[in-house]
Amino acid sequence: MMSKQTFGTSHVPISPAVRAGDFVYVSGQVPVGPDGKLVTGGIEEQTAQVLENIKAALALAGATMDQVVKTTAWLEDARDFGGFNKAYATFFPKEPPARTTVESRMMIDIKVEIEAVAYSPRG
Repeated sequence: MMSKQTFGTSHVPISPAVRAGDFVYVSGQVPVGPDGKLVTGGIEEQTAQVLENIKAALALAGATMDQVVKTTAWLEDARDFGGFNKAYATFFPKEPPARTTVESRMMIDIKVEIEAVAYSPRG
């Protein structure tokens, strides 16, 4: 039977990361800095913070960015796609994961939210 482990805490009823067997699922991350405040700036700054948050959530479960196999991204404005891609590419410089990107209304006043799935076999 496959076990499930949760990692991290949140002020909303989610686990930032969940390990199920060799996969790690990261909940949708938003551009909130370590101080708990939304980062200022445009799509590139917000995308970079979201991906730093994904990196941190993965680390809780013993996974890394190079193990990410799939992401889903929601952009508040499709016109931000170019800037989003520019920042996103810096976190996945080679062999980027599969990705779905859509325009969507957000739950809070942010420009981007991203979730991730990593394949991270236990050694």
